[in-house]
Amino acid sequence: MKNYQDEAKELLKLIGGKENVASVTHCATRLRFALVDEAKASPKDIQKLDSVKGTFTNAGQFQVIIGNDVGDFYKDFIRVSGIEGATKEDVKKAAMTKQPFLQRMVAHLAEIFVPLIPALVAGGLMLGLGNFLQAGLPFLGVKEVIDTKPVYNSFKDISEITRIILFFTDWIGGAVFGMLPVLITWSTVRKFKGNEALGIVLGLMLVAGGMLNAYVYGNMAGEGINIKDALLNGNEKYGIEAGKYILNLGLTKITLIGYQAQVLPAMFTGIAMCYIEKFFNKRTPEVLKLVWVPFITLVVTGFLTIIFIGPVARTLGEWLVALFAFLFKTPGLKYIGALLFGSLYAPLVITGLHHTFIAVDLQLAATSGGTFIWPLIALSNIAQSGAVLGTYFIYKKDKKQESVSLSATVSAWFGITEPAMFGANLKYMYPFYAALIGSAVGAVISTGFNVLANGIGVGGLALAFLSIKFEGAHQLGFWLATIAAFGLSLGLTLAFSKSKKLNKGSLTGE
Repeated sequence: MKNYQDEAKELLKLIGGKENVASVTHCATRLRFALVDEAKASPKDIQKLDSVKGTFTNAGQFQVIIGNDVGDFYKDFIRVSGIEGATKEDVKKAAMTKQPFLQRMVAHLAEIFVPLIPALVAGGLMLGLGNFLQAGLPFLGVKEVIDTKPVYNSFKDISEITRIILFFTDWIGGAVFGMLPVLITWSTVRKFKGNEALGIVLGLMLVAGGMLNAYVYGNMAGEGINIKDALLNGNEKYGIEAGKYILNLGLTKITLIGYQAQVLPAMFTGIAMCYIEKFFNKRTPEVLKLVWVPFITLVVTGFLTIIFIGPVARTLGEWLVALFAFLFKTPGLKYIGALLFGSLYAPLVITGLHHTFIAVDLQLAATSGGTFIWPLIALSNIAQSGAVLGTYFIYKKDKKQESVSLSATVSAWFGITEPAMFGANLKYMYPFYAALIGSAVGAVISTGFNVLANGIGVGGLALAFLSIKFEGAHQLGFWLATIAAFGLSLGLTLAFSKSKKLNKGSLTGE
């Protein structure tokens, strides 16, 4: 294990000393500081340390990119500084007090969805893989891609092999998105310090079999069927019995429609449950809490959900989808929207506001048959990878920068763009400008082809295509957009490096 004590001492000095550190922790690649006065830190000098690949401020945290050895560096930093280590929650809490209201709200949203990203990515990739296997290669006369593999020629029943594989892709992908409310309510309740087990039960209530499946509801709506009439009088095609999914409360009738793959109903219901649980916790004798509080919390939350929270949140979700559909599907306007999104997404990553699009993506994928937002996000990441690859060729005289740029390129190809952005592109700025242009052009091409993704996937050059729909021209449009985003970002980075106006303070610009 490498000794980082000397660098840790230097970092402590450059960050403003022990008295300037409110708390510190680390994640997979970065040290995360909540500083008393960020102005006392010296980012430029910190970036000169051998083990440091970059610095940036996000969500009120001063973050120092170390890489895979961050755990060892952190231990030495704690040892030489005499500072007690903190949890990620402690650092977030300390940092959040300095944030404006909007940023705090976005931070809360991020803390709900970020823990779910691994599951969402896995589910999206599995759905994409299933989509790929079923797409076929018509020009080769192949019904399913898997049939083209010579290794399967030894099996007597290829269709059964295909069926088994497709079962697993649908099984895993369907579980993630069909049961999405369970994940969201759990994460929401966890964020708002409620009982996590009750959060899981609440999520299961939202997808319970006693309500009409949301996917069936969506199919009926897509066919123009009058939902209320079908529920009241029955519908033979969908096997709906008259009145089965209607509760007559006397003054009003409540339709029982499930919330499979729904985002906002699950999140709002989870928040409501936490406040309801706290309300009864404060007013219930200790001896009765174990029995009474969980029972009454679920009953009250469930009742409020079916009569008010659920329907309102579902309507808000439909309005949100309609708004984005209007912006990105209206002729003429959609290209303006694509340009703006492609140009602004990466700057939003810097502020942390990009996490808001996770909810939009999920809502679009659930209700519109696919999301047009996620391909644009992937193209933004791909553009950043092209730009940082350009810096690898430009800064060969600087061995540290060469190493940072090469490793950042590989990370960006697998959807992790922070090392690229903060280790090179934002450091010199002109690669960042090049990436914004490449991203914007790629977004316009993708939008022009109406490219859709099945869900959230790995937003990088290596695996992004698996999440894109394979039918129609979705793949063609995405690959053309990918080539444009990557190639243009790389080419412009090389071109901009020769401009004295754009390349200031770099090796080639001095």
